[in-house]
Amino acid sequence: GLRFIFPNFSKIDLVCDSMPSKCDSAVIFTAEAAYTGGLLEKFHHTNIAGDHVCSGVKHRGYRCSRNTGAFVYYKGSWKFCNRPYENEIDSAVVYGGAAFGQELIIKDSILLNPPRKDRSKNIFRALCEVSGRLCIIESVTIIEFGEFKSRLIEAKVKDAIYLDMGGGWNHAWYRHSKDSIVELHPKRHNYCTNWITFYE
Repeated sequence: GLRFIFPNFSKIDLVCDSMPSKCDSAVIFTAEAAYTGGLLEKFHHTNIAGDHVCSGVKHRGYRCSRNTGAFVYYKGSWKFCNRPYENEIDSAVVYGGAAFGQELIIKDSILLNPPRKDRSKNIFRALCEVSGRLCIIESVTIIEFGEFKSRLIEAKVKDAIYLDMGGGWNHAWYRHSKDSIVELHPKRHNYCTNWITFYE
């Protein structure tokens, strides 16, 4: 009931404003990361939930109580952080990395209690660590969030943080080979603001 994607990457960044282009051969996976506040025609960093770091630059986002954790990447390593995580966000700045806040689902193999209700239904997606490797896991079909969490635990996920989903927000793509792009869910609007992006 789960789809696993393991990017063979050399770098991770948080890209804001415009979704990475499929013409950029260095990009191998990209998906919406943090929540977006309002449906705005013009991009503003303040429309992204929580402070975030793109290519070592920190930007102020709006306060979001749903952000119980953060994903941080710098110097070739990643961390899944519980709140408070401001110091780790600042470390991503110092070392030219990336970071964003979201609902932390699993930390050190322990299932947490994120704000999202267990009975909410969707195709869910999370950024995870499994057996020392970073991957993206999403449900193949619409399921309850509680069931999604249980399946992540069954899959022996060590850490997991939610990635924004829902109609249009779930649009993502990955490079299956040099000339083959796989799209995950259709693009329905242009309101997305930020993307966790893996580079070859």
